[in-house]
Amino acid sequence: MEKIRVRLRERSYDIYIGKNILHGIGAKLRTFGFSPKIAVISNPTVFKLYGKKVLNSIKLSGFDVVPVIIPDGEKYKDIRIVQKIYGEILSYRLDRKSAIIALGGGVIGDITGFVASTYMRGIDYIQIPTTLLAQVDSSVGGKTGVNHKLGKNMIGTFYQPRLVWIDIDTLKTLPKRELFVGLAEVIKYGVIWDNRLFDFLRDNRKKILSLDKKALVHIIKRSCGIKAAVVSKDEREAGLRTILNYGHTIGHAIETVTKYKKFLHGEAIAMGMYLEARLSELLGFVSSRDVSKIKTILNSYGLPSEMPKKLDADFLMSSMELDKKTVGGDLTFILPSKIGEVKIHKSIDINSIKRAIKS
Repeated sequence: MEKIRVRLRERSYDIYIGKNILHGIGAKLRTFGFSPKIAVISNPTVFKLYGKKVLNSIKLSGFDVVPVIIPDGEKYKDIRIVQKIYGEILSYRLDRKSAIIALGGGVIGDITGFVASTYMRGIDYIQIPTTLLAQVDSSVGGKTGVNHKLGKNMIGTFYQPRLVWIDIDTLKTLPKRELFVGLAEVIKYGVIWDNRLFDFLRDNRKKILSLDKKALVHIIKRSCGIKAAVVSKDEREAGLRTILNYGHTIGHAIETVTKYKKFLHGEAIAMGMYLEARLSELLGFVSSRDVSKIKTILNSYGLPSEMPKKLDADFLMSSMELDKKTVGGDLTFILPSKIGEVKIHKSIDINSIKRAIKS
């Protein structure tokens, strides 16, 4: 297995990346000194595929484990489902030394982390991400939360997991569309931090899409390494960590105005990345050549770049103004200056933003 350390003093933890490692999670849990009772939160689709293997591993290691199954989909990432989970784990009598395990994609990880951070004022949780998007992004860094009808992830906490356990074999059962949306976040890391990763994605498309082990481990490890480096320097998004939001200012607005029904998260972020690159070009911060490279690589991995014309720019602007990245009325944008480098910009002219969206 590959291992990456997220260094946050007393909140530090390891990310393990390997092939066919789900069966080893129980033995790893024994090293933490948890109480006997553990809950595994998942959805019906993922639990049917991997629940038995994970539960058996945990039981064989001496734990008393219970599954908590919640509906599948972004629209269920809300406070009502949180209340349902509270009820089940209270009935099961999890205590302060118990742990909760997130088995699934980003929605499961976000909502499990939020529950863990608030149940009995905070208990431990483990991330077992089963989608590429969760493996390279949402399982690492400690952002937890649920959505509100007025905005994505508007209710949440910063709360680090004790462990992230990534088994690349789970990607074999991932629909192609879900694989593509995970690659949107990998492309993001290339644009904001590492032009060599960007070039690797461009040059190894066939290997990545055929789930070649070496290629997958490379892009997952590099993505996690970049995020770990950023989070270790800025855990609570006071400065540097903001660059991880590249594509998310417009992307989250697209998700909100389409009520999380039309696009998957990575598709919205892909459009956000291209439109924010166009904004950077309009403002003279990046070359048209680099913007073209971003558009080309997004499209090569089956991701959208241009926003549907029927989405109203003014409606999007209203949604962006409610985003948690907006402070004192100023929208924050992460704009590329070249492949591998971005800068944080505030107080951007509204008309320039609308021009980029409409273009």
